[in-house]
Amino acid sequence: MARSLNRVQLIGNLTRDPELRYTPSGAAVVSFSIATNRSWTTDSGEKKDDTEFHRIVAWNKLAEICSQFLTKGKKVFVEGRLSTRSWTAQDGTQKQTTEVIISDMILLDSRRVEGEQVIKEAVEEKPKKTAKDKTEEVKEEVTAEEASTDEIAADDIPF
Repeated sequence: MARSLNRVQLIGNLTRDPELRYTPSGAAVVSFSIATNRSWTTDSGEKKDDTEFHRIVAWNKLAEICSQFLTKGKKVFVEGRLSTRSWTAQDGTQKQTTEVIISDMILLDSRRVEGEQVIKEAVEEKPKKTAKDKTEEVKEEVTAEEASTDEIAADDIPF
C-alpha cells in the first residue's frame, strides 16, 4: 500500500478573534482565520501581492489555548491537516468548505501587553553590574569566607 501525507504548515496573521464553542458532548472547538501573503515580481518588473485566507479549526485543549492567547492581528504558526466537509444549508443548497484542522500552534507575535511592558520597564530601571563590580563582589565573598574559617575555635564545634 502506498503511503500518503496530509500536512499543512502556515505562518500568518489572524483576521479575526477566535470563536470558542463546545459540542453537546463537552468538547471544545475553536475556529479562526489567518491570512498569508505572497509577493513576487513579474517578468516586466511589476511587483505583485497576493493574500490567501485560511479557515483554522482546533479541538479540545488546543482550542482553549488558542481562544485564550490569540487575538486579531497576531502572527501565528499552525500545523495540521486539510479537511473538506460538505453540508446542506437551510435553503437546500449544497455547501462545501476546506479547513485546516490544527494539531500544533505557536504564537510568533513579539508585541507585549501593557502589563508586561510595565514589568519590563521596572526591571530595566535596576542598575546593571559591570564585570568589575562582579569581580569585586567575588573578592569580598572570598575574603569573608577566609575570615570566618580562621576564627572558628575547637570549643565552637557542637560535636
